[in-house]
Formats: sequence, structure tokens, C-alpha cells
Amino acid sequence: MSKLARFVAPFLLLVPFPASAAVTCADLAKAFGSSLADVNCFASTDLTTNNLQTTPANNSIASLPPFAFTPMTDRAVIAPSPGKGTPVTKVVPGVQLNARIASDPTGQARFLLRLPNNWNGRLVVAGASGTRSEFNGDFAWSDYVLQKGYAYASQNKGVLNLQLSVGTDPLACRLNPSSGVFVHFYDNDPGQQFTRWAQVMVKAAELARDGVKAAYGRWPAFTYAVGTSNGGYQVRRAVEIAPKLFDGGVDWEGTFVDEHAPNLLTDLPPAILNFPDYTTSGFSPTSTAAKNIQAAGYPPDIVQGTASLWGNYNAQFWEVTQCQWQKRLDPSYDTYGSGTGTYNYVSRLSVSDVGAQLAAFATTGDIQRPLITVAGTMDALLPIDHHARAYARKVKAMAEGDDHWKEDGRGNWDDKHQPAYRLYEVQNGNHIETYQDTFAQLQLIEPHAQRAFDLLVDQVERGATLPPDQCIPRGGAISSTPAQPGHCANLFAP
Repeated sequence: MSKLARFVAPFLLLVPFPASAAVTCADLAKAFGSSLADVNCFASTDLTTNNLQTTPANNSIASLPPFAFTPMTDRAVIAPSPGKGTPVTKVVPGVQLNARIASDPTGQARFLLRLPNNWNGRLVVAGASGTRSEFNGDFAWSDYVLQKGYAYASQNKGVLNLQLSVGTDPLACRLNPSSGVFVHFYDNDPGQQFTRWAQVMVKAAELARDGVKAAYGRWPAFTYAVGTSNGGYQVRRAVEIAPKLFDGGVDWEGTFVDEHAPNLLTDLPPAILNFPDYTTSGFSPTSTAAKNIQAAGYPPDIVQGTASLWGNYNAQFWEVTQCQWQKRLDPSYDTYGSGTGTYNYVSRLSVSDVGAQLAAFATTGDIQRPLITVAGTMDALLPIDHHARAYARKVKAMAEGDDHWKEDGRGNWDDKHQPAYRLYEVQNGNHIETYQDTFAQLQLIEPHAQRAFDLLVDQVERGATLPPDQCIPRGGAISSTPAQPGHCANLFAP
């Protein structure tokens, strides 16, 4: 943050921002011009999810096949079960606009903007997890920041979700190893390279800033990036490549992308390959299969009666994610003939351009704005050492190569001259918040991610020192004097 921004920020808090009651969809249409298509804009009595109009119904775009556009499903994917997540304690009247980005050659890039009447002068731009829509963050992020007065924008990484596969579709992925249902992901189609993810995040920020200017007569004083999973990846890239647009970010369980192992294409096959034998062993933690899965970086399993945490990931994520990424990044591989569990990334480097494909959208760690990563130790889709900690190592490696960074003699990095970075590990947190309904030992990440957002704002706008890297104990909170600084000692705490 510049000296000028530090000087001006406290005064911005005192400036009354104009209410948007006079702002109309016509004002926004004039500002956006031909930048957006298929615009749906309306004045809303409440922009939170308490209002049924806020999130459209699944399959509500008549021109698209079923499952291509699933907003109601998407908003529940990253959030805790109802009653456990973000409390909505007030109505937030304002204007909502959702549309298609007209310049997108695929015709799939979508954009969402919510402008509260009682605006605090700031903007939040959200990423989207998985292959989810621009409504993915409605529970987890939108409800939280709108009640604080932030304008909120989101996007869908430029791609629709999926459709049921028919016939002999070469891009078909089955939903899980025992399923007869195959789906076709739009992001495996021509023109949908994963390199677009960062580009669409940046475009959404540009559009959102234009919308804010049209609505309130001034640019946002600060713009923040937030996102989960693949949306967390978008946050990382936002603060790496677009410092003129973003003032900081919070990535929650962000996907680490690197052409060097480990990565998703090295992690997933061992889990897929060994899970059947693990099941045959009766979920024995001492079985060779269990040891092989943990050796691939995964946290230990939790078994509750007939339910298994690994079993949930196997049924819902492991193979279908492996297929989706492999067909995008290494399409010449015979997915089901040669096998999903026997895919060998290292051997494929010499016979395909899969390494170059990953390198093209890799996260660099060269952050240009403050960034906080919040991740769970029990993540069995993006294992913490191969994703959250791997990115933290990348940031540190970039910092060590920068003469502006100096160690303070206690193993900490002085961030007076470079953007602050923190990793907050949630003991027993996992990738899917609703799994806590079955496995009570798991901890929710959402409240810690939201708290990290508030801490980031304090750091950016008021120069507050971020709490150090730490392990957040079960039932605990981010602390300025953590009992467990650095990494969690164990991935699972009973």
C-alpha cells in the first residue's frame, strides 16, 4: 500500500458515500454499453440469499441444456449446511445485475454485480470453485460482505458447468468409478484453456469497477479478491498479475498449479488406484492401500460406522476431477483404457505437452499485493502440503530471491517492503464444509476465511500487522499470539 493510500484511507472511512437509491439499471446499461449481453438487471429489496430472487433457479437459462447452469447447487457447494454458515441479520437493498460478457468468444463467460444502497466505498470480486457459476459464493462470501456494505462481483471463470454425455463422446467423464453416468465438462471444449481463469477474474474486476463508478459516482477506494478452491487459485493469480486492480486477497483452499510434481495429476491417481483395496481391507488404516494413499500426501481417513471420509471424496471428486483435468491438459491419454488410477504424469511428460499445459497457468508465488491463504489439514482433494503449503513455499522462494525481503533473525520475513503473506491452517478443516455433518471431528473453514478477510482489510487500509502463520486449533480462532505458530503438527487431531 502506498504512503498516500495509508494517509487517505482513514479519511475515506469518514466520507459519506451516496446512497444508490437513484441509481437505475438504465445507468448501468449506459456505463456497460456493449460490454455485456443478455443482461438481467433489477432493483432488489434484499441482495442477500434470504431473498429468493437473488440466486436464480437451476437450469433457468432456457437456451442451455440441464446442468450447464446450476446456481442454487453451486452456492451450496463451498458453504456449510444451512444454519451453520453465514448468519443473515439484515436486509441489504440495492441493485443486482447478471449477464454474459459480450467479448468472450466462447459465449460462456458470465458476470454478476450487486450494488448495495448503503455502500462502504469498497468492492469485493469473487472467484468460482470447480466448474461452478458466478453464484458460487452467494452463501460463503456475498452474504458476508454485502451486510458490511461492500459492493460484490463474481464470475464463472468463463465457462459453463457440464451436461450429460451421450453416445461415444471422447470427452466424457464418469461421475465416479462405480457410476454408469457420464458427463461432458464445458471446460474440456476447444477454446476453454485453463489459462482463461485468471483473465476472466481480471475482466470481472474491470467490469465491476465500471459498474461501481456508474452507480456511486466514484471508483472503489479498495478492491479485494476472495475465492475458494479453483476460485482461490483465481485469487492468487489476481494478486500476482493485477496489482493495479486488486489491493489484496483471501484464498480459501486454493488449487496449487505447477508443472513440477506434486500437482493434481500426480496426487489423484494413487488415491483412485488404492481405494478399492482399502475398501476390501475393511477400511483398515494399517493396510498397504491406506499407507499408499497417505504416502501420496492425503490426510488420514475418518471412518464413522459405514461412512468414510475418503469414501466421500472417492465417490464425488477423485476420479471425475482426474478425468476433467487430464482431458483438458493431456487429451491424447486413453482415460479409461489405460486407466485413471494408473495415469503417470512423469512418464507422460515425454510423450505429450502436459507439462507445458500446466506451466501455462501455473501460480508463481510472486504476489504483488497482500494475500492470506486459509486451508484445512484434512483436505482430501487438495492435500495441504501439496497445495496450501506448496504455495506458501513458492511465495517464500520468490521472496528470498528479492533483495527487498530480509529475515528478521527469528525465521520471519519482514514484509515492510513487500506484500504480506500468511498461511492460516485450520486443524481438521477439509475441502467440503458439509462433510462435518457426518464427521463431527471436522472443523468449518468458512468462519476463519471470513475473519481472515477482515484482518486483510485492516492490514491494507490501516496498516495493521497480520497475525503470524499459525495452526488454528479445533474450536479456536486466528490469534495474534498463536499457541501453534507455523504448520499444524498433525493433519488430524482426534
